Amino acid sequence: MKVRLPGIIARWIFILCLPVLLLTASIGYAANSLWLYKYGFGEYDVGETTGLTEVELEKAARGLISYFNSGEEYVDIVVEKDGISFELFTREEKIHMKDVKGLFWLDYWILLGTLVYTLVYAGAGFFLRRGRYRRKLAWSMVAGSGITLALMLALWLGTLLNFDRLFLRFHLFFFTNEFWSAEGYMLQLFPGDFWYDTTIFCATLVVIAAAIIGVAAGGYLIFAGKNLHFQQEVS
Repeated sequence: MKVRLPGIIARWIFILCLPVLLLTASIGYAANSLWLYKYGFGEYDVGETTGLTEVELEKAARGLISYFNSGEEYVDIVVEKDGISFELFTREEKIHMKDVKGLFWLDYWILLGTLVYTLVYAGAGFFLRRGRYRRKLAWSMVAGSGITLALMLALWLGTLLNFDRLFLRFHLFFFTNEFWSAEGYMLQLFPGDFWYDTTIFCATLVVIAAAIIGVAAGGYLIFAGKNLHFQQEVS
């Protein structure tokens, strides 16, 4: 038992890393998806609400994406409205954007850590150990995918039943100030329904990825099982 314990722990870390890896990857993709920003602007008539043209809205979206991936402490985006240039965000909004950027970078680091672990665990075992280990790895992938789908189902139900409450609790937990509700262009650019859609978008990406991993690993197990049975009959 003592000899197998490290292997069991390593396997469970791998299983639990899968949902974290897929979720952080979907969040990172959404944060950098210009398409998603433009979708929200068009879907919720942000141009009409803010008075900004489509060109200026895209400038704002590109500026935010660039800021979230930069070393700048505060966002600095200048847009034009009715021929007048001005800073898009207020001081309070800039402070909130700094906090958001910190969360995105935390997401990136967690994504990197889980990605490295899963690749090392899977790669080292796959190439250094064979046969039975590969089946264990496939079972671990199926388990990780199953946990991921269960978590996404819970998120989907929570979002469907009371998204506003989840959204509020998220902000109260992760932010030490209330600048996330500061009045200005920030709330006009990203209304509550946009975040609902974004949550569904990220969850959908995770579900698709988990399903692909689970089906692929399950298919391997079926193939390996039939192959093993055939070899036993031949021998």
